[in-house]
Amino acid sequence: MGVMVGRRGARADEEFDAFFYAMRPAIMRLALRLSGDWFVSEDVTAEAFARAFARWPTVRELEHRDAWVMRVASNLAIDVIRRRRGPTRPLQHLAGEVTDPADVAVLRLSLAAALAALPKSQREAAVLRYIADLSEADVAAALGVATGTVKSHLHRARSALGSSFDFDMEGV
Repeated sequence: MGVMVGRRGARADEEFDAFFYAMRPAIMRLALRLSGDWFVSEDVTAEAFARAFARWPTVRELEHRDAWVMRVASNLAIDVIRRRRGPTRPLQHLAGEVTDPADVAVLRLSLAAALAALPKSQREAAVLRYIADLSEADVAAALGVATGTVKSHLHRARSALGSSFDFDMEGV
């Protein structure tokens, strides 16, 4: 990242650099799992960290700053997918084990579209819990809400998504 000139000191730059290098692989994996596209995930990761850097004096003080960046990255990835025009198929055809690369791509697009249709609070909770694999307590801390609220958001998100995605989200 290098040394910045201006308001930020060298110590803040070093802290951001350490945070960036520690979190970059996880943010890339999250963006890749959502988008299914390496180049999109690189762009999303770069933008998420650029936003973190622009707000670093505030972000560095957050207890769960890693979750904050994951939240930003997931929202950015969903926005990119929302803007794409791609093949759509009813979601029920995609449930179960998906091994064909074409089906995986359609599944990712369908999942992103379904997530984009959820209210923001439910989408953020679902992405952080099931895609970023944070605990309910960590999701609650990242969103600044109680654990019970996260559980409610997750329940509503699962209900809204229905049984269409009745599979292990680890493979997505």
